[in-house]
Amino acid sequence: MTSDLYFPPSGNWERREASSLGMNELALERAVQFAKEKEITWPIDLRKRNVGQDPPEWSAKIGLMKPRGGPAGVVIKDGFVVAEWGDVERVDLTYSATKSYLSALVGVAFDRGLIKDMLTPVFEYEDGKSIKMHKTSLPVDGFASRQNKSITWEHLLQQTSEWEGTLYTKPDVVDWNRDLSSVGMGRENYLKRRDRMSPGSHWEYNDVRVNRTALALLCVCGEPLPGVLKREIMDPIGASDKWEWHGYGDHSMVDVDGLVTESVSGGAHWGGGLWIDTLDHARFGVLFLNRGRWGDRQLISQRWIDMMTTPCGLNDQYGYMWWLNTGFARYGKEISESTFAASGAGGNSVVIDPQKKLVIVTRWCEDVEGVVGLVSQAVNER
Repeated sequence: MTSDLYFPPSGNWERREASSLGMNELALERAVQFAKEKEITWPIDLRKRNVGQDPPEWSAKIGLMKPRGGPAGVVIKDGFVVAEWGDVERVDLTYSATKSYLSALVGVAFDRGLIKDMLTPVFEYEDGKSIKMHKTSLPVDGFASRQNKSITWEHLLQQTSEWEGTLYTKPDVVDWNRDLSSVGMGRENYLKRRDRMSPGSHWEYNDVRVNRTALALLCVCGEPLPGVLKREIMDPIGASDKWEWHGYGDHSMVDVDGLVTESVSGGAHWGGGLWIDTLDHARFGVLFLNRGRWGDRQLISQRWIDMMTTPCGLNDQYGYMWWLNTGFARYGKEISESTFAASGAGGNSVVIDPQKKLVIVTRWCEDVEGVVGLVSQAVNER
């Protein structure tokens, strides 16, 4: 854990001069100016953006969306706000940064004993349960098939599951061969599909499988995940009550052993996902900066923090739905190799450097890595 860390009370966050915490003020100002100038070139109407480069038949947005805001962000040093820009209290979509919140709730379930072992098959946790779509009463594709039966929780969180099925009208193949740099993943690549592989043998960023992870966790918790997030994490860290976590409305309304609820999505690929302001994002970051402890309360175990930041054997830049800086490959050498991040499309990121006691939140930024590097220089040049 990080000693001498400040934990802001609910509704308030102390600001400090960067120089009082050993940072170079001019270097930090350069970082903020850079972030302001690097606004993402996406349209304000996010429904016009095809984030996953989906083929037309699967590209429809089925969840709620809203127009995006402008560039915004905050820099936290030792728990104090040392820089901010834009509207940090505006609630915005955060795309795949949502996945790290989902990972945190899997950690809560693991710590509470609801998930006994990350290496156990998910099938064992759903066997005997009635899981169906509320509107049609049709069963949901699960883990009983030959392809899916050996999939573990670790496979799901590391995105190596190769889960086969369709969920909320989207088949898993929609994200096959997906190019995360948004280059070259169009209809042509979709037609050049690879063979399906065994669980644990192939890494692939796949939002259908992430959504199935959220549903599997709903089955384990026995209650809607937004309520679990609020009770176990967001309320204890003093977050506002403005954040929302959406699924796809009727498209993801499920019936799990008689519990009828919307299953949330792990991002905004097709709408939905976590909607949150910059300061609440930063609180979440400070919790993980301090290895799951907020003040005198250990909300998530240090064991889980170690597990979630262990590099996947098939992609050492990825842990349990958190991005890593292994080998300095993701964020460069200005920032610590131990840095990890919740990262979403559109430059929506929560970057955490435990060594430098930094949390950097960016919204609608075209060059997150550039911002992170410049902020880190402000620490290095003190």
